[in-house]
This record gives sequence, structure tokens and C-alpha cells, in this order.
Amino acid sequence: MKPNFQNINLKTSNLEIGYQDKRGIKSIAKNINIEAHTSELIAVIGVNGIGKSTLLRSISGIQQPISGTIEIEGQNLREMNDLQRASQISLVLTNQPISKNLSVFELIALGRQPYTNWLGKLSKIDIEKIENAIALTSIQPLKDRKCYELSDGQLQRVLIARAIAQDTPIIILDEPTTHLDMYHKAYVVKLLQKLAKQTGKTIIFASHEVNLAIQICDKIILMHPEETQINTPNHLISTGAFQDLFPKDLIHFDEISGAFRIKNKE
Repeated sequence: MKPNFQNINLKTSNLEIGYQDKRGIKSIAKNINIEAHTSELIAVIGVNGIGKSTLLRSISGIQQPISGTIEIEGQNLREMNDLQRASQISLVLTNQPISKNLSVFELIALGRQPYTNWLGKLSKIDIEKIENAIALTSIQPLKDRKCYELSDGQLQRVLIARAIAQDTPIIILDEPTTHLDMYHKAYVVKLLQKLAKQTGKTIIFASHEVNLAIQICDKIILMHPEETQINTPNHLISTGAFQDLFPKDLIHFDEISGAFRIKNKE
């Protein structure tokens, strides 16, 4: 499926995010203006503590922003109830509590909860959605296994399949490559790229894998202390946006290769 850049799944306008503590409201980032289209894979990049997870929680409706608006397919997120949000946004969190006694099929089936009746009975359509998600993530051999039998990489693919089964226009993942080795980090990000293109969904994920995101993603949300930018990797490279992302004492951004590199000893 080719991207249809006329369709905006997510839009934020003058968004300010943060949290409240004993001293009041703490602003983390402001003036965040994002447009995310169908079939786009978008990474949220920034140093530790910059607000990546806060941004994802805000645009998914888990956490209220300080100000600004968030629209999902043209509808204000604040005006949606929990069930409406669950039919628009699938969320995969790092270390989220799950019962590992469930089978893979049962865990993926939880993605259909926004659509099942109060008994939670799966319809023919629900089962088709689950089977399709299993096929798209190539986990058919794992279908009947218990989740406690899975490796970290396998479990991450199952959680992605659950998000696909939920059948929302937007999928949000917080650090989906945590605890994975280099091969499986690349595997997961390539899988997300394939799923965005095949399903037409907008997939947004936070990551520390900057070099991987630059190579694979359609856009990057780059969070600096002064501003948050969103654009294609090539545009961000050409404007020097990555140069000040990290302190320059140990690493630097090589514009020729489009990657961060460790500085050689002088």
C-alpha cells in the first residue's frame, strides 16, 4: 500500500506537555505541532528525560497535556471517551503488566476488547482480525504457546500483533526495542515499517536507536530542550538538527554517513 499523504491521522496544535508535582505544573516541552499521515513510521528521538514518554502518553490520552489540542482523524482527543480512544489508538508500553499464563492467541485477543460484548465473546470478525495480526507479524508458530515461554523479542512481536488486532488508525509504542540485541532491534523496527506500509496505519514509537530510526523512518520527532521538530530524516540532517542532540565530548553526528559516531582519541 502506498502512503496517502492527504490523510492525517494525528495532528497536534501548539501542544504543551508536562506533569504536576508538589510545586505545581512542570512544563517539559511546548509549541509541539505534529502532522502524522497514514502509512507513516515515525520515531520520537531525544536524550533521557527530554519528555519522549510524556509526549506519547499525552497523544494517546493517558495523560492530559498542559495546553494545546490533539486531534485524531479530525476529532478532538479530549472529547473522546475511553472506548472511543481505544478504537482510535493502540498502545504498547514498555514493561506493561500482562499475565504471562495467557497463550499467545489469548493475549492478542485482548486487543479486540473495544469491540466485543460485555461477555467478551469473540465474533467471526474478531477471530479474523486476530488471525490477520498473527500472519502480519509472522508468529504463527507461537500461536498456542504460553507467554512465559517467549523470549523478549518474541513477546514484543506478540504485543505488536495485539495492537494490530485492535485495528486502530494509530499505533503508539514506548521503547519497543528495550532489552533486545542489535539484530532484534533492527527486526522490530523493520517489522513496524512493513506494518505501516501494509496496513496504512500511523505508527509512532519512542526510541534511543537514533541511527536505526534515521535509516528506516519516514519522519522523526526530534525533541530538544528549546524546541520539538518533526520532519524527514534527510531534512533534519540537511538543517543540522542532529548536531546538538548529544554532548560533543564523546560522539558526533557525521552528515556524510547520516549516523552518530564515537569520537576517536586525539
